[in-house]
Amino acid sequence: MKISLGAKTLLYPTPVLLVGTYDEHNKANLMCAAWGGICCSKPVCVNVSLRAATYSHKAIIARKAFTLGIPSDSQVKEADYMGIASGRNVDKFAEVGWTAVKSELVDAPFAAEIPFVLECKLIETVELGLHTMFIGEVMDVKADEHILGETGQPDMNKLKPLAFASGIQKYYSLGNFAGDAFKVGKK
Repeated sequence: MKISLGAKTLLYPTPVLLVGTYDEHNKANLMCAAWGGICCSKPVCVNVSLRAATYSHKAIIARKAFTLGIPSDSQVKEADYMGIASGRNVDKFAEVGWTAVKSELVDAPFAAEIPFVLECKLIETVELGLHTMFIGEVMDVKADEHILGETGQPDMNKLKPLAFASGIQKYYSLGNFAGDAFKVGKK
């Protein structure tokens, strides 16, 4: 028997996303967010939803760009810090010892240490109440060689991406293979 939990932000898992932006003084910033994902395949688009109170919100609107970095489970401490501290008050890159890299394609930075990054051009914003959904067209995806598998695509067992469980405020590491998509269901 199912038990009603009410209308809550429960969708498991949600990706841990490090949103890269520049502020009005060209200071690179990263923010940890979990409200986001793929929203279109042609053109390739992703979304991330942020509250207007966040430092990154204003930066995305001003620069019309952002990056989304996918941290590995070994980077959980740094990723969590990016969601605790505000770029208004500290230089988060300096605090965690990461290197800001300027995208050559969009007006936003990413961390050299993050193994998987999407560079996005803002194409639409949608006001949804407490959050603004930023929809970005993916201009490029960059991946460290060591996370790529035999097919040249990211291998989840090598990337070990973080996932967030919002209802219990916990991070988890993903990576166990469960089956081939569009094949396992045919058996």
